[in-house]
Amino acid sequence: QVQLVESGGGLVQAGGSLRLSCAASGRISNIYAMGWYRQGSGKKRNLVAAINSSGRPNYDDSVKGRFTISRDVAKNTVYLQMNSLKPEDTAVYYCNALLQNGRDYDDYWGQGTQVTVSS
Repeated sequence: QVQLVESGGGLVQAGGSLRLSCAASGRISNIYAMGWYRQGSGKKRNLVAAINSSGRPNYDDSVKGRFTISRDVAKNTVYLQMNSLKPEDTAVYYCNALLQNGRDYDDYWGQGTQVTVSS
């Protein structure tokens, strides 16, 4: 089991910045990758950015050049720095951890944090 606690959401004007944090606890040694997903109103939950155990990041095309995912291994925390925010970035952002379970992987989710970008 892994527990994920998110923080850092809020209301910001277009062009502004926010930083999300996700602290992991529990079976963190089994974490293969961590990432951020978002779900807008009436929309599917989609991957925004992820970082694997080797530190390699992966981004959705819509946020490349604006968002940066990073991790602090000592604090078991993953961050999402969001710059040049747009109204279309408005969504609930969920932290995700992918745990290796033998040959399979298990998903764990945080409770979600609201990000609202006003125009």
